[in-house]
Amino acid sequence: MLGAILALSSAAFFGLNNATVRRGVLKSTVLQGMAITVPLGLPIFAGFAFFLDGFEAMRGWPMSAWVWMMLAGVVHFVIGRYGNYRATQALGATLSTPIQQLSILVSLVLAFLFLDETVNLMNLFGIALIMGGPMLVVGRRKNALKAGKAKGFRPDFGPGLFWGAVCALGYGTSPLLISLGLGAAPKPADGIGGVFLSYVAATVVVALCVFAAGGRSYMRSLDRGSGGWFLISAICVALSQLFRYLALTVAPVSVVVPVQRLSVVFRIVFGALINRDHEVFDTWIIVSILLAIAGAAALTLDTEFLLEIFHVPAATRLLLSSPLF
Repeated sequence: MLGAILALSSAAFFGLNNATVRRGVLKSTVLQGMAITVPLGLPIFAGFAFFLDGFEAMRGWPMSAWVWMMLAGVVHFVIGRYGNYRATQALGATLSTPIQQLSILVSLVLAFLFLDETVNLMNLFGIALIMGGPMLVVGRRKNALKAGKAKGFRPDFGPGLFWGAVCALGYGTSPLLISLGLGAAPKPADGIGGVFLSYVAATVVVALCVFAAGGRSYMRSLDRGSGGWFLISAICVALSQLFRYLALTVAPVSVVVPVQRLSVVFRIVFGALINRDHEVFDTWIIVSILLAIAGAAALTLDTEFLLEIFHVPAATRLLLSSPLF
C-alpha cells in the first residue's frame, strides 16, 4: 500500500510539473525555462546522492558508465526536455500528451534492437493503442483549433507535432543509454548517482546554449511570473523522482510503473485547474490520452501479470504472451 501511495505521489508531482511548465512558456522562451529547471536539479540531486550513497556508488563505475550516463543526461534533460517544452508551448500540455507517449514505443524498439528483448502479441496491441492517440489528435485538428480560438489560444500543430516527436525520441532513447551505462539491474544508489551525473552534463550543455544566446542579457528578458512557474516545475520534478525512488524501494516494479502512468491523468487535472484558458479539453483528445495509457500498460507491464489480472484463459494467455520475434 505504501509503495502505491508513493508512486501515486510521484505521478501527481510529475503531472503538476507539466502544468507549471505550460504556464511558464506562455510569456518566456523554452531555453529560459531550461536555464532554470535543469541547473536547479543539480543541487537537489547532489543532496539525494549524498544522503542515499550515490557518490559512493559512482566510485566503482567504469569509465564507460560515466560516458553513457552523461550522454543520457544530454539526450533526456536537454533534447527530450527541450522537445517537451516546445511541444507544450505550441499545443498545450493536454494536446501534446498523446504524441509524447510515443517515447514508450521508441524505448521498445531500441530494447528489441540492442538489448535482445522480445515482442509479443500483447505488445503489438499496445503499440496500436499508442499510435491511435496521435492519429486522433491529428484527426480532431479542426475541432481543437476551434476550441482553442474560443479561448484565445491557437494550437500550432506543425511545430507541436515535430517537437513532440523530438521529445519522444529523447525520452525514449535515454532508458537504453542508462541500461548500457549501469547494466540491467543497477542498485538504487547507482540510479541516484546516475541522475546526478546526467544533470551535471545537461547543465553544462544548457549553460553553453544560454551563453550562445546572449548570456545574462538573454536571461534578463525572462518574465518574473514565468520564472516562478519554472522554479515550481524544477521542485516538482525533483519530488517526483524522489517519490519514485522511495516507491521502488518498498514495492515491486509491477506496482510502481502502472501507478506512475497516472501522471498523464494528473496532467489533465492540473491543466484544468491552472491553465483552463490555455488548454484544449476536447472529449476525443481525452480519449486519445486514455488510449495512450492503455497502450503504455500493454507495453510496460509484465504480460503474464497483466493477463492474469483480467483472468484471461490459459490458452489465450499463452497466445498473447509468447514471443513473436
